[in-house]
Amino acid sequence: MPMTTDNEILNLLPARLKDARRAQGLSLDAVAKLSGVSRSMVSQIERGESSPTIATLWNLTRALQVDFAGLLENEDTTDRVEVLRSADTPSIENRGSGCNIRILSPPEDAGKHELYELRFAHGGILDSGPHSRGTREHLTVIEGRVRVISGAAQEEVMAGDTARYQADVAHKIEAIGSTARAFLVVQSD
Repeated sequence: MPMTTDNEILNLLPARLKDARRAQGLSLDAVAKLSGVSRSMVSQIERGESSPTIATLWNLTRALQVDFAGLLENEDTTDRVEVLRSADTPSIENRGSGCNIRILSPPEDAGKHELYELRFAHGGILDSGPHSRGTREHLTVIEGRVRVISGAAQEEVMAGDTARYQADVAHKIEAIGSTARAFLVVQSD
């Protein structure tokens, strides 16, 4: 059951962060370096002497590779189904032209294994610069047709098809004809 009061959150958060740090085998200094949060602030938060801002808490959870929401829940999370309702799914509107990107993967997977739903308007384009070395993308078209360009290579991909390609070079996905919808997995080393 999610916590309902500020006091419950503030009482449990220090221990949860400390447990997560110890489970990773990290020192306060290591967490400070990984998160960009000062060592003294990490220590104060773990002792319950300081309440972190959302930005600080986000940086700490990313550094500790723990679920942001899980830190704020008051139950065992081993037997549950996590549902992200459609209306609550974050999206990115300003990448490319005529392309809406819905972020389906959890924040802790960012930079490792990311899942997106792409919706292209007529003539929509998602134009991406190179990602980190070794990154690959796996694109499955659900509706319509798209052209995938990765470096000098290009292929037309239709509904039901999956394209796999290097994403550590400039790459682009373009809707062909009418609208298109696809799922994209970004896999980094």
